[in-house]
Order: sequence, then C-alpha cells, then structure tokens
Amino acid sequence: MSEHGTWTEPPAEDWGSVERFEPGESHGMVVRCAATAALGGFLFGYDSAVINGAVKAIGDKFNTSAGVLGFAVSSALLGAAAGAMLAGRVADRFGRLRAMQAAAVLFLISAIGTGLSPTLPILIIFRIIGGVAVGAASVIAPAYIAEIAPARIRGRLGSLQQLAIVTGIFLALLIDYVLATAAGGSENDLALGLEAWRWMFISMAIPSVLYGGLALTIPESPRYLVRLDRISEAREVLRQVLGNINLDAKITQIRETMKTQARPSWGDLRGPVLGLLPIVWVGIGLSVFQQFVGINVIFYYSSILWQAVGFSESDSLIITVITSVVNIVTTLVAIATIDKFGRKPLLLIGSVGMTITLGIMALVFGTAGTNAAGEPVLHGLQGPVALLSANLFVFSFGMSGAGRVGAAGRDVPQPDPRGRAVAGRGRPVGRQLDHLDLLPRPEERRPRPGLRPLCVLRAAVAAVRPAVRPRDPRPGARVDDRRGASRGPALTLRRQALQ
Repeated sequence: MSEHGTWTEPPAEDWGSVERFEPGESHGMVVRCAATAALGGFLFGYDSAVINGAVKAIGDKFNTSAGVLGFAVSSALLGAAAGAMLAGRVADRFGRLRAMQAAAVLFLISAIGTGLSPTLPILIIFRIIGGVAVGAASVIAPAYIAEIAPARIRGRLGSLQQLAIVTGIFLALLIDYVLATAAGGSENDLALGLEAWRWMFISMAIPSVLYGGLALTIPESPRYLVRLDRISEAREVLRQVLGNINLDAKITQIRETMKTQARPSWGDLRGPVLGLLPIVWVGIGLSVFQQFVGINVIFYYSSILWQAVGFSESDSLIITVITSVVNIVTTLVAIATIDKFGRKPLLLIGSVGMTITLGIMALVFGTAGTNAAGEPVLHGLQGPVALLSANLFVFSFGMSGAGRVGAAGRDVPQPDPRGRAVAGRGRPVGRQLDHLDLLPRPEERRPRPGLRPLCVLRAAVAAVRPAVRPRDPRPGARVDDRRGASRGPALTLRRQALQ
C-alpha cells in the first residue's frame, strides 16, 4: 500500500535480494548478533514474570490493599508504553547498540532498585524504570535483527525474540521457586538480611550485565551507518554478516530503499471512525482482547491464584514453572506451524480452546468447597482438572495470541506502519485491565472469592475475540497471505518502534 492508502505491488526485490545471486553469508556472525539482541527479549520476559513469586510477599511487607498491589504489579506497563514510543527516536539518533546498552543499564537499575526498595512507591518507580527498558527492548531487538540478517534467514532469526521472551519467563519463575524454597518462603530472609522476594528482583542484574556487555561486542546496524554516511564502517559490517558479496551493490540498495521512504505522521491514522481508520480500531481491538482473555492473570498472579485454592507456596511456584515450560513448547509449536496453517485458523482454534478451558475452570472454582476459614479448597479431581485446564489455556493462548496478533497485524496492508503503532498501544490497556481483578489478599477474602465469574468473563472474551480480526483491503486477499507485502526492513526503526 502506498503512503496515500492506495494498494500497490511491492518492488520486485527487497533489502535482502542481493544475497539471492551472491551467496556467501557469514551465518555464524549473524546468529551471534541476533542472539545478543534477543537477550533484550529474554530480559523482557524475565522482568515481566519475576514479580509472580513476589506478589504475596510484597502485599504483606507493605500491608497494601488489593487494588494498590495490582497497580504496583502492573506499573511496569506504563514504562513499557513509554519505552516503546521513545526507543525508535533514541536508536535513530544514537544508534541501535547505544539503545541496547541504555536498555541494559535501565534493567540493571530496576533490578537493584526494586530489590532494595524500602517503600512501595519507590518499588513502583523502579518497576516503571524496568518497564521503560522492556518497551525499548521489545522494539530494538527485532529491528536490529531485521537490519542485520540476510533475507533467507531473517524470519527464523526474528523468531529468536519470541523464544527469548518465553525463555526469560521460564527462568524467572524457576529462580523464584529456587530462592523461595531455599529461604523456606518468599517472605523469609535469604542472605545479607534481605528477604527471598528481594533477591528475585536482584537476580535480574546478572542477565542485565551480560546483555550490556555482549552489546559491546557486536557491530552497529549497517543501515544506521549508511544513513550517517559512515560507508567504510558499513562495508565492514556487511562483509562480516553477509560474507563475500558485492558490497557496493548492497550499499546502493540500502540507499535507494531509504530514499523511497516518507516520514511517517500521526495524520496517516486519521479516518472516518471516531477519528481513526477502521483497520486501526481493528488492531486496537485485537490487542486489547489478546490481553483481556486473562493470560496475565496466569503469568503475574498464578502463584497466589493456586495458593487461594489451597496449594502451598512451594507447590504453587512449581505449578507456575510447569506452566512456563508449556509456554515454551507452545511457542515452538506456533513458530513451526504458523506459516503452514495460517494465522486466522490458529487464531480461531486457540480462541475455542481458551473458551472451553476457561469455562472448565469457572465450573471447578465455582463448585470448590471451603475450609474452616472460609477459603476455597479444591478436592479430589478438582485440583488436577484445574491444573490441566490452566495449562491448556496457556497452550491455546500461545497458538492464538502470543505473537499471532502481532503477526496478523503486520500482515494487514496499511497506509503507514503507525497504524500498527496505535494498535500496539492497546496491549498495555488490556494488560492494565487484567490487573483490575486481582484476587484480594487472603485476610480480605470472603468465601468463594469470585473466581467463577472471573473465568466466565474471560471465556466470553475468548469466544468473541475471533470476530475482531483484520481484513485485507485487497479484493480476495487473505490476512495470512504474506507474499503481497514487503517484509524487509524497508521501514525505519522509528516506524518499527510503533508496532
């Protein structure tokens, strides 16, 4: 689609076309660069999930209400939205590597600051700082990988980001379990007079330092170097990542691509539906529904969710680790099948699965018995059924939502990639809504504390979500037809920052 909204065929060759007739890519160097950039995705997942094992301890330590605790947990998302918006401008001005290094420093500050926070407001501030790093990493990593990788392996290397995110989630939850077990509980002292929950956050300092250090060892994006007219440096980087190719032809191609780009404007999003284009509202709806089906309840609050129905803290953390393993498996399956089956079929199948599993959880939680204190307890087969349903829900979400909404959104031709920008901003909205229904702390809980209506609501959202799907404006075209859109990094980093 042109900048004015009229569909036009993409150019015959994209940014990586030279490699098709001039082989010799140095894949080892490219993989190392991509893996280093994907560490930002790893920290994205780690920072997002590490608080899972600390939620109850934070609530008890600072004696906060459920609503304030929910805001403290979700506050990182405020920073993530800001980081995603600003990262492109920073990377365009100072370089992709400097942006990565800045994100690493923010991750490190957040890790130490959150772990040592004396009060809840200070903890929230450091969580927001970490959120800025999360938002920046979510933008810089895929953009850098797209700009450094040969066309023939760009898609596979791009999958490293999503895989790194779910791996970060897994390791964070595993560390939570190990530290809580070692201390005999997340609220107990572990070392140096600090409770285990504080060390959960401080542990993120290690991958943060590793990320920043490795970012010093990889080359700058050749696209950024060409834009600054640092041609000799760009030639050397291209030689390292692409091997024995015609460097002059590649640099000429990069220059021609950059010349054809128009500066994006928020005015490109204006349309007849409440001031925005219909496709933008579709993207916003997909992003909000993707989060509001309840996946963040699993990844942020699963430990206290299982404790709320009778499991011990240790068992709850083990269950959470198992769920994160399911998430990794789901990501691998989704990466392997998305191009074979298409995005829309997976979206529909996953949504049906989420509806069924949430409905089962609603039934189980709604029929749970209570103990002497009036707290819900799962008896007999209720526990295994709830656990199986929760993990199948995560699997279904992974097939339909974790990355699928973003992929579908990228495949819809739009007047300008800023359409995906506003759609992407719907995700923090959906995630914030997820934290509004945080379960009350145990001393505030009444018998049967609303788990059934919560799951029923999530099931309803999962059921209607497939109805909100992007439509390609080309007659007869499908959303999962990737051939009609140029997927090379012909978009500026600033545009990608708004995806």
